[in-house]
Amino acid sequence: MSTKPDVQRSSLPIPDLAYTGTVTYDATDPDTHYPPIERLLPPEGAPNVLVVLIDDTGFGASSAFGGPVHTPNFERVAAQGLKYTRFHTTALCSPTRAALLSGRNHHTVGMGGITEIATSAPGYSSLRPNNCAPLAETLKLNGYSTAQFGKCHEVPVWQSSPVGPFDQWPSPGGGFEYFYGFIGGETNQWYPAIYEGTTPVEPWGTPEEGYHFMADMTQKAIDWTKQQKALAPDKPFFTYFAPGATHAPHHVPAEWADKYAGKFDQGWDALREETFARQKALGVIPENAVLTERSPGIPAWDEMNPELHPVLAREMEVYAGYLEYADHYVGELLDALEELDVLDDTLVYVIIGDNGASAEGTMKGTTNEAFTINHMNELEDDAYLIEHKDDLGTPRSYNHYAIGWAHAMDTPYQWTKQVASHWGGTRNGTIVSWPNGIAARGEIRDQFAHVIDVAPTVLEAAGIPEPATVHGVTQRPYEGTPMNSSFASADADEVHTTQYFEMLGNRAIFHKGWTAVAKHKDPWLASSHGLDDDVWELYNVEEDWTQSNDLAAKEPAKLAELQRLFLIQAARFNVLPMDIRSAERFNEEIAGRPALVKGTSQTLYSGMKRLSENSVVNIKNKSFTVTAKVTIPEGGGAGVIIAQGGSYGGWSMYLHEGTLRFAYNVMGIETDYTTSETVLEPGAHELRVHFAYDGGGLGKGGAVTLFDGETKLGEGRVGRTLPFFFSMDETVDVGADVASPVSADYEATGNAFTGKIAWVRLDVGDDDHDHLIDPAHQMQIAMTRQ
Repeated sequence: MSTKPDVQRSSLPIPDLAYTGTVTYDATDPDTHYPPIERLLPPEGAPNVLVVLIDDTGFGASSAFGGPVHTPNFERVAAQGLKYTRFHTTALCSPTRAALLSGRNHHTVGMGGITEIATSAPGYSSLRPNNCAPLAETLKLNGYSTAQFGKCHEVPVWQSSPVGPFDQWPSPGGGFEYFYGFIGGETNQWYPAIYEGTTPVEPWGTPEEGYHFMADMTQKAIDWTKQQKALAPDKPFFTYFAPGATHAPHHVPAEWADKYAGKFDQGWDALREETFARQKALGVIPENAVLTERSPGIPAWDEMNPELHPVLAREMEVYAGYLEYADHYVGELLDALEELDVLDDTLVYVIIGDNGASAEGTMKGTTNEAFTINHMNELEDDAYLIEHKDDLGTPRSYNHYAIGWAHAMDTPYQWTKQVASHWGGTRNGTIVSWPNGIAARGEIRDQFAHVIDVAPTVLEAAGIPEPATVHGVTQRPYEGTPMNSSFASADADEVHTTQYFEMLGNRAIFHKGWTAVAKHKDPWLASSHGLDDDVWELYNVEEDWTQSNDLAAKEPAKLAELQRLFLIQAARFNVLPMDIRSAERFNEEIAGRPALVKGTSQTLYSGMKRLSENSVVNIKNKSFTVTAKVTIPEGGGAGVIIAQGGSYGGWSMYLHEGTLRFAYNVMGIETDYTTSETVLEPGAHELRVHFAYDGGGLGKGGAVTLFDGETKLGEGRVGRTLPFFFSMDETVDVGADVASPVSADYEATGNAFTGKIAWVRLDVGDDDHDHLIDPAHQMQIAMTRQ
């Protein structure tokens, strides 16, 4: 099997053919002859492939598409290729990524929402069917080397623990031979939760030592590529490079944010006007395009508290620095390919956003997303934001910008991430370059395209047929259409003529120059009405590029035609039944997905770490006990026995200066400590922390009691607790507290436990005065507080 044109590639793996010639007795016999072994390689001329997917970046952010953020390396790729002005995503991260990597619509591969809200319905299960093999697997089985770096938000939450299964992870199940990155929607860029393959690994250093994940993942990608080309130079690679940038938290070295000092003092409304003018000058929107009005519910800049303006401006400075920082490291990777003399033979996709910009940062922005996900924004008032302005972007924050900035980053379109009905949620500037395969340089393409078109485009460029079977399973055909015909000509016919969109009830249909759209809910609000109460809009997007002129009242027959077509497409691609629930679906009992942990007790062992909240019993809004069997060494013990969360919210049981301690951190604004009054002697101990919940609602406080066996060591109180999440990315760790520390005491002790831990047990709901709250009731309360 090699580059020979007669190799059969429609059934993967490519079958091994048995030798049917003469078999001799003696290998030295002159009649002994076997054909030489040939390595499996793709067809001759197949390019390397690099797909760069930036996170949460709207159409109007990058300078390549008229935005205010300087992205010279994106422009560098565009100068060597093509800008696509009508490329679309799904309006949310997990669905876009699943669609990109499979060539099928997101509901077809079970990703109708993010993995954390998966249900048992086929279109929303987060389980990719085995009849939809990923692009990486197809390329690998055709002789490509494959690697993924950065974010993976496609692993079902009940499969994201260290015990797997790993068939939905990038490696091995996703077809990538190597993976270096994080699992989930986001990670702390200063203290990331990294995996190499399926093994958790720690960053090489601290923020003070210069560590940042964007730089780290880039160096890993460069090292992998150099090794691949050194050892198999004739074998092309497929590299999927998916930074956490620019998803929150917006973490970036201060000097990059400082580049933009004063550049956003005019506010988001004026910024939209400025960006719109640049977009027309660049030709990425037509001259007759109309700047849409500010989407309802988003405040004007002048409506904001003037005392907050410097904070709001700094939020955008940090975001801009973060995007330029990401662009810089994309440039580092491109430089490495150029140094290896392979860039000209590499098909490069730069997709600037897996959805529109994120309107998940509140009307004022936040220094810590935990305020929002725990519905405790009242703790972060204007005075707090002003006081902590200089923390934005640093290791002292877990920040996100205000909704007004997100809308500005989606200029010239309506709405933002999550809103699949309008282009602000789904239209992302995309750049394609392949110097040895695309003659055009610096040109613009306006053909409609969608993220599901990437996989068939790559296969056509490589000369590889879409497989009929993979691992014995008959495959569902790709639902995307190749973009290759547009490579040669700006006048090429549009081949992707129909595309549905749906996310949390926000839905639309594009068909031959028209869109019918229905926005069901705002990104920052829960659903308040039924689907049948939604108001449909109609746009002729051949004449009205930005969806600014609603024709629903003037063209009722056309609207009805498109509404019917949406339902046909929805039935065809597993969209039905649409699920407008949001908060409830975070609860696996309501959603119908498996729960990794059941019951009210769980025992963990020394060395277990990187356990997500889905991997441990839920101790929130109830009483709980943590019991640890430990051996304290001679000279005294120190360090973490068990911790959950980090500097922005969490709890820890640990030893410091020989005493047992319990810390409960509420979003970094306050930490309650309970300390034993006795120094523990060397030897075996059964240490226990009991938390008696006050009850009476969500997020209440409680009493803390420390024990050594049955001996009481100390008492204290926790004033309030976190009701919904400790962290979106920090974990439970036994014997250490990886990533950012829950307690400031770790700076003195180091966080690794110096003794031995036999086991740690978590027990919940074991107090006579416990006030358990039904999970469904918790979620209902959460919805009313949004």
